[in-house]
Amino acid sequence: MAVIAGRKGNLGDWVFFNLTRVFALVVLLILGGIVASLVYGAWPAIERFGIGFVWSGEWNPPMDRFGALIPIYGTLVTSLVALLIAVPVSFGIALFLTELAPRWMKRPLGIAIELLAGIPSIVYGMWGLLVFAPVFSKYVQPVMADTLGKLPIVGELFSGAALGIGILSAGIVLAIMTIPFIASVMRDVFEVTPAMLKESAYGVGATTWEVVWNVVLPYTKIGVIGGIMLGLGRALGETMAVTFLIGNMNVFGGFSLFLPGNSIASALANEFAEAESPIYTASLIELGLILFFITFVVLSLSKLLLLQLTRQEGSKT
Repeated sequence: MAVIAGRKGNLGDWVFFNLTRVFALVVLLILGGIVASLVYGAWPAIERFGIGFVWSGEWNPPMDRFGALIPIYGTLVTSLVALLIAVPVSFGIALFLTELAPRWMKRPLGIAIELLAGIPSIVYGMWGLLVFAPVFSKYVQPVMADTLGKLPIVGELFSGAALGIGILSAGIVLAIMTIPFIASVMRDVFEVTPAMLKESAYGVGATTWEVVWNVVLPYTKIGVIGGIMLGLGRALGETMAVTFLIGNMNVFGGFSLFLPGNSIASALANEFAEAESPIYTASLIELGLILFFITFVVLSLSKLLLLQLTRQEGSKT
């Protein structure tokens, strides 16, 4: 009986191992199929424009001349603005929920943050266009132009007409959208810090900030970086909110964040149905391939950073 049970156990292990391996291979096949289909669809544009497609700022559908510089610039800058705003705000929210908030406030506030993550992006876009942009152009942008716009180095970023829509507006709304994701992950990883470590630090006279900076963050830094990368992935691929707010202009007018621009996702959403010529369609597909490559590079760099942090922890111990 023991031999039969052992054989059944080995058979179950074999089936489970190979079944999970098939699932993993299916994921790789799907990923490879997506890349192959993008390369196949973009091949006419790749053959015609070559590597110059990446740094060309021309986007002229009637003349069938295309370049990806402006959408790439808009994608990267809006995502960077979103991260610069969302990361410190999310850190403050997670810190308040785990260390400072009274017990009766933690649950409702945490639920409210998670509900924000479930709001559709088109709702954020409509709110940004109809509510945020008019208020931003009337009350905030003039103040920023009169203060930050007069600084010697960064002043150019905050110069120009107060239009309400533009790269900065899209980045701020992206930050509002990514804050729930980053804050939720940070809160969860902060809560897994052993209470004994924090109590020991408090016992020797450490302040709340010292406990967070010297105990909680070193213990949870891998999870924190993972949450930031999750928010960055959301910002890079966001479509509808950016489409409403970025202005959808394919002309590079300078480095001011007040100016309208374009992003890869918004260009695809706006122009894919209107692409009439084959080279136009291939250029848009190549934009999608570039966005895939940017996301892959960002996630790969974050993975390498996490591995480096893990090695450093191992060497210290």
